[in-house]
Amino acid sequence: QVQLVESGGGSVQAGGSLTLSCAASGYTYSNYCMGWFRQAPGKEREGVAVIDGGGGTIYYSDSVKGRFTISQGSARNTLILQMSSLKPEDTAMYYCAATPAYRCGGTWALREVSYAYWGRGTQVTVSS
Repeated sequence: QVQLVESGGGSVQAGGSLTLSCAASGYTYSNYCMGWFRQAPGKEREGVAVIDGGGGTIYYSDSVKGRFTISQGSARNTLILQMSSLKPEDTAMYYCAATPAYRCGGTWALREVSYAYWGRGTQVTVSS
């Protein structure tokens, strides 16, 4: 059974930093893509950053490129999102997601529909 559990959310002032973690279990990590999505109130869920199981390919949305960094933790079953230079518009519920690698290549990587498994989310609030 696939399980994804996020942690690390919180409140921060604009310009600050936060690090999110996702602990995954129940699948072979090297065969899956893992990523972060977010959803602000009244908006659709959007892809933020994705990394393939081998760690060789990374995708970022234009809105976070240069400010967020996705990586695998020292334990292969951990996904990290380092967020810096945070803006009020980054305020959202952040979700960890995973899917078999064949479903997340190229333009499919940051699309919600590509992902089969989801965590419950962790809230990030950035105040101005």
